[in-house]
Amino acid sequence: MAPIFKPVLQFCVLISLFFSSSAQSCSSYTFSSSNGAFSKCGDLPVLNSYLHWTYNPSSGTVDIAYQHTGVSSSRWVAWAINPRSEKMDGAQALIAYQLSNGSMTAYTSSINGNSPSLQQRSLSFNVSNLSAELLNNEIIIYATVELPNNSSTVNHLWQDGPLLGNSPVGHQTSGDHLKSVESLNFLSGESNPISGGNSRTRRKNVHGVLNAVSWGILMPIGAIIARYLRTFESAQPAWFYLHIACQSSAYIVGVAGWGTGLKLGSESSGVQYDSHRNIGITLFVLGTLQVFALLLRPNKDHKHRFYWNLYHHSIGYSVIILSIINIFKGFSILDPEKKWKKAYIGIIVVLGIIALMLEAITSFIVLKRRRSSRRREKSQDAVNGVNEEKGHGDRPGV
Repeated sequence: MAPIFKPVLQFCVLISLFFSSSAQSCSSYTFSSSNGAFSKCGDLPVLNSYLHWTYNPSSGTVDIAYQHTGVSSSRWVAWAINPRSEKMDGAQALIAYQLSNGSMTAYTSSINGNSPSLQQRSLSFNVSNLSAELLNNEIIIYATVELPNNSSTVNHLWQDGPLLGNSPVGHQTSGDHLKSVESLNFLSGESNPISGGNSRTRRKNVHGVLNAVSWGILMPIGAIIARYLRTFESAQPAWFYLHIACQSSAYIVGVAGWGTGLKLGSESSGVQYDSHRNIGITLFVLGTLQVFALLLRPNKDHKHRFYWNLYHHSIGYSVIILSIINIFKGFSILDPEKKWKKAYIGIIVVLGIIALMLEAITSFIVLKRRRSSRRREKSQDAVNGVNEEKGHGDRPGV
């Protein structure tokens, strides 16, 4: 019976070894004495990676060892913190790989855009004691990181990709490579995956939706109503109340979006954020001036009504133009799926086509009314002239 059970026993041993290796945990890993030990660690959910760390609250720093297993010398690995979002754009990365001469290189790289070059750049926070090693098909990055804003909770990302000579090239953009991000608290060790977005992402999305709907859609619709519907006699005075309702709703929703933007702006920095925030503040000021202008609206026959109309129209059109510009700036910051930007462009195009059609129709109606008015004036003048002649002819002589 022994010859029969021997291959079965060997098979069972292989299976047990396979599952024991698959169940590798960060807590079972032992570092060499030169690299010391770490107080906490976490098994990262994808890409065969682990993070070990010791948090130093007094200095606001964390000593980390990022361990990426199952990689060869022909690949690079990276671990990053993104202080402003949960995406690759803006990530502050530590990158390591083996050079063709067999030595290891480790450096920092600030990621700009979704197709970065991974060239060496300084980060928005300090990093010291940066090094890396390649051991048994795993790369480990060591560093001491000064945490952004002295916050123990960060959004961190990790990746691996191929090398072209001594240069890293882009990683895959599918599967687990899109899931390698989570929120991590270095103090408690608690981590949360960011697949559908965390509260900051939700606030960004709410901010974008509120402002796109209010300033970017309702405001132009309100302007179209005021400019064109007033031409139709059947729309009197309904157009005025529709205009007020549309613009008031746009302002109320826009103020809510502006409020969320102020909070997000206090947590972000950069030229694109500054310009987006400044335009948003300008829109709020101009929109508020329009509200006060409504309260100070003079009667139609008032001598200052011309100047009020000039002010009201110029401010209104300025708000619409700035709103559309700022919404596209928001798209570049949020970087949502392309379908949302295309949808908004489609809405603006449709509103533009409607405005052009109504411009043609109302211009025709206005010209027709003017011609009719001239004909009536000429006819009335002719009647008056005949009456004058008759009256002169019937006048008795002196």
